[in-house]
Amino acid sequence: MSGHESFDHAIQEGDLWLRKVAERLHFEDRRHAYSGLRAILHALRDRLTPESAVHLSAQLPMIIRGLYFEGWHMSGKPVSVSSVDEFCTYVTERLPPKFPMDAKTLAQGVFEVIWGELDPGEVAKIIDQLPVALRALWPGIARRG
Repeated sequence: MSGHESFDHAIQEGDLWLRKVAERLHFEDRRHAYSGLRAILHALRDRLTPESAVHLSAQLPMIIRGLYFEGWHMSGKPVSVSSVDEFCTYVTERLPPKFPMDAKTLAQGVFEVIWGELDPGEVAKIIDQLPVALRALWPGIARRG
């Protein structure tokens, strides 16, 4: 590793997230876990107001936070994606060609990992800001009302 304890810990946390996504979605190739996690995080980030996107980022491990903010532009946010189909199209546009999983299954799996890794109260606040249709992509236990 790097020899720097904080940096090594950040790498381990990022690796843990990738491992959990790979396990949850049955990816043998961890590159798929990375691409899928990245696409979902970007789609979620872009659907939130900039203030909410930043608030969510504070909950993420450092390496995952970097992935989350990669290429972000605050202007024009939130994007007007309000249905599951629109969200899935938005995700698909951010995935590599011939990605081995549909965007809806990917979103459900990644959202399950996010729900399991972050503070449930903080995640619930984010979910509450999404259109009702998009809340259905999150685990049932995560949805309020």
